[in-house]
Amino acid sequence: MTIVSAFLVTGSPLHFLRPDNPPWKTVIDGFDRASRALAMSRPDALLIYSTQWMAVLDALWQTRARVSGVHVDENWHEFGELPFDMTVDTALANACVQATKAAGITAKGVDYDQFPIDSGTIVATRLLDPEGRIPLVMAANNLYHNTATTERIGALAAAAARSQNKKVAVIGVGGLSGTVFREQIDIQQDRIADQNDDRWNREILRLMEKGDFPQLDAKGLIYAQEARVDMGFKHYSWIKGAIGRRFFGARVHGYGPAYGAGAAVVEFRL
Repeated sequence: MTIVSAFLVTGSPLHFLRPDNPPWKTVIDGFDRASRALAMSRPDALLIYSTQWMAVLDALWQTRARVSGVHVDENWHEFGELPFDMTVDTALANACVQATKAAGITAKGVDYDQFPIDSGTIVATRLLDPEGRIPLVMAANNLYHNTATTERIGALAAAAARSQNKKVAVIGVGGLSGTVFREQIDIQQDRIADQNDDRWNREILRLMEKGDFPQLDAKGLIYAQEARVDMGFKHYSWIKGAIGRRFFGARVHGYGPAYGAGAAVVEFRL
């Protein structure tokens, strides 16, 4: 079995940088449960797509063997720094570059020192694999790729892993509803900013729990529009493609706010 686990997780740095804040504890606790589930699945590599690594010309893949540094989030810089030290599965990453090109999608690897790793990738890897033991394959979010293309790239990444006889975990990093508070708030009073957003988030999470794939497909576009979902929910499309549009339910490990927006930690049952 190539895909041994799959997760949809928030990439907001708020939960990671202030895990003591009560409204964010549910998501942090969810990451803890997801981390244990990930470890139990024993993947050889993590296939990660973050909405926050944005590209405009190609499908980019990180191909440098080791990336390290300190990142400061462009929106939440006042909460602190995000140090990172990551190992990349270069053989699999380069295979993903070649597979993407062969499928007619322009692609290239990224390999240079001090590359600016995004907040979402750092947060997801630090919380899901705190010791940094599992090598990564990181795919960028091309702003001109629609959900269908993103799903296709996820499938190509899974096929590349299969060709190398590797077991992988698939991780889609991004938010749910996108309405944030535009004014400063007391973070201890954080909540989902819009009641309609909250209803939509809970409905989509419920459908995931049920494994109701047809309804998720039918409502996904409407949800993305109505709730201003992070990048049109392309991080879910990445997961769909990689797992071959097959899952039998999900466990929502945590759901809560991220300065008004929606954040969740979900594990799919494969």
